[in-house]
Amino acid sequence: MMDEELAGKIEQTALTDALSERYLAYALSTIMSRSLPDVRDGLKPVHRRLLWAMHQLKLDPTTGFKKCARVVGDVIGKYHPHGDASVYEALVRLAQEFAARYPLVEGQGNFGNIDGDNAAAMRYTEARMTEVAKALLLGIEDDAVDFRPTYDGEEHEPVVLPAAFPNLLANGATGIAVGMATSIPPHNAGEVCAAAICLIENPDCSTEDLLQHMPGPDFPTGGTLIEERASMLEAYTTGRGGFRLRAKWEVERGKHGIWNIVITEIPYQVQKARLIEQIAQLMEDKKLPLLGDVRDESSELVRLVLEPKTRTTEPEMLMETMFRATSLETRFSLNMNVLNAERTPLVMGLKQVLRAWLDHRHEVLIRSTNHRLAAIGRRMEILAGYLSVFLNLDEVIHIIRTEDEPKRELIRRFSLNENQAEAILNMRLRSLRRLEEIEIRKEHDELAQEQADLVALLAQTDKRWHRIGDELAAIRAKFMGGLLGMRRTVIADAPAPMVIDATAHIEREAITAILSDKGWVRAVRGAVADTAELKFKEGDKLRLLVPCETIDRLCLFATNGKFFTVRAVDLPRGRGDGQPVRLLGDLSNEDDVVALFPWREKTRYLVASTTGRGFLVSGDEILAEKRTGKQVLNLKPDEEAKICVPVTGDHVAITSKAGSLLIFPLDQVPEMTRGGGVILQKYKSGGLLDSEGLCDLRLFNLADGLSWKQGDRLRTETNLTPWIAARGSVGKKPPHGFPRSGRFG
Repeated sequence: MMDEELAGKIEQTALTDALSERYLAYALSTIMSRSLPDVRDGLKPVHRRLLWAMHQLKLDPTTGFKKCARVVGDVIGKYHPHGDASVYEALVRLAQEFAARYPLVEGQGNFGNIDGDNAAAMRYTEARMTEVAKALLLGIEDDAVDFRPTYDGEEHEPVVLPAAFPNLLANGATGIAVGMATSIPPHNAGEVCAAAICLIENPDCSTEDLLQHMPGPDFPTGGTLIEERASMLEAYTTGRGGFRLRAKWEVERGKHGIWNIVITEIPYQVQKARLIEQIAQLMEDKKLPLLGDVRDESSELVRLVLEPKTRTTEPEMLMETMFRATSLETRFSLNMNVLNAERTPLVMGLKQVLRAWLDHRHEVLIRSTNHRLAAIGRRMEILAGYLSVFLNLDEVIHIIRTEDEPKRELIRRFSLNENQAEAILNMRLRSLRRLEEIEIRKEHDELAQEQADLVALLAQTDKRWHRIGDELAAIRAKFMGGLLGMRRTVIADAPAPMVIDATAHIEREAITAILSDKGWVRAVRGAVADTAELKFKEGDKLRLLVPCETIDRLCLFATNGKFFTVRAVDLPRGRGDGQPVRLLGDLSNEDDVVALFPWREKTRYLVASTTGRGFLVSGDEILAEKRTGKQVLNLKPDEEAKICVPVTGDHVAITSKAGSLLIFPLDQVPEMTRGGGVILQKYKSGGLLDSEGLCDLRLFNLADGLSWKQGDRLRTETNLTPWIAARGSVGKKPPHGFPRSGRFG
């Protein structure tokens, strides 16, 4: 009846409400079931299900391997209804020694390499668990953790693993969810256990105390950690921060002063093949002038050889340029965003993470102890029934031989329960020998002693934490030795800042920057001898030619009053049309280029707007390292930047669109860092009409006279007294022969 009532029913729902509800469900699913690890075992669901499936297949470290396809099939068929490719990729990562600090899977076959090559198909590879994975599952059969039904309700899977191994910090984790992400670097398991023991012994210890035992990340690919100690302390305290990691290198010297740099370890998650491609591309782009050649001589071990271009180069200088330009130095972010015991996303500090793991181990200990106590109780109950048999052996045999229902008679005669009577009836005849009775009494006494010890363990918190400390010490001893346990990443002091010329990695070469009238910019090698040979898009033409060098920084002044800084070496080269100048900075379609020139140290510039306002600005104040530029000339509505010229001379000559010329001393113009400026020339309407406003401006030496282009020749006027006045005046009509355009030419 209910189904008939619901059939065909349409419920009106606002689209925003429906989208919000469904997207929230998707976000929660992504956060809790895919991207964030559990703080207790450090695993995401897919990894946990992989280990559980391998445990069910009995793929222990001492048994044989099984095809990865079998493992992946069990995982997606029983526990994880997702694509086999993603599940196999997760399994492969667990087996890669360069990806996982402590691999949870031992692979047999091609599982990829540090060059970035993919693993073979899962039908060709085999896998089994490692000792680390076995430690994560230790005690899972003893009711140490909760289980839940699988997605189809036919199987059960663990909610979390017992995790006797500190997997979250030892192997780290990365993931991107909806609105949040996690990034935890791997650490040395022995050091993590030492820090956990310190926290057990002194629950009030600080993060700094913990870092005495666990000084920093320990990446599987080694490298050198150069982050400042204060920064690391803050990162581990708050759970957010980052670590600078550099490749490990050494100088290999040969005969006659020849030397090479050999890189033996590269930063974590850097693919060696792509690193070499990056270096080769930078060499082709002439951005690594100190480097002569790069060779890959790696076998199973990393060995990259860098040859300097000249022997006079300092190895430290070469490597500093390599660190700044390539992935030989990376930054690994720290964002310890995990799911706590209540399955709530939370950013934790180091102490909180260790505390959560220890609390989980404490709960596992209590649950496994109760499970063991229950098992002991059941066994002692059976043993008590056995002992009653040996005390009345003849009578028991008689009852079994003569009674139609011997079980009920045994229960009535000897006050046994169902389990005891069933165990007696199932007892073999050879167990009735005298020696067996002695063994039963011995086992009963041992179990009674173990039961008393476990009851005392549950009754005293100190004893439980002492037991957990002993377990951590055993884990530390097991996984701290050998090649697997020894620290790989060297922790060094932060290097002193090395002063390197910003152009040291650029090959110096004369070029010419070309700006077209429609705003396309490019560069060509050398000087442009004939502008007629330059080609542009249809309808476009030349606006500016800027001779410069590849090491120069070009300053671009726009009509919005902003300065932008562009490296000349970054300008597009070749025979193409270049790229829109707007891509070099955040310029809108309404903005245009006023000036483009190479920056020079200790040079001042005069900037002015269309309304005749302006000021002097130092060259140091116009450099803008950000794409957003630097606002120097503040503009009013309907006003644009018009002029930017370098200061050369002692007087300013300015013309207006209305046809007036004004000359005044340069020292009347103030120097500012930013602002609207002062009035250079006065206009009746303030310069807001098309027929008024600033037309052109020139700086010159009064003693040399003012020059302008008249036809094909240059005219110079030395008698300028009629036009000299105070700044802010209107000016007078220019001398006879001055261009009608009002421009100096």
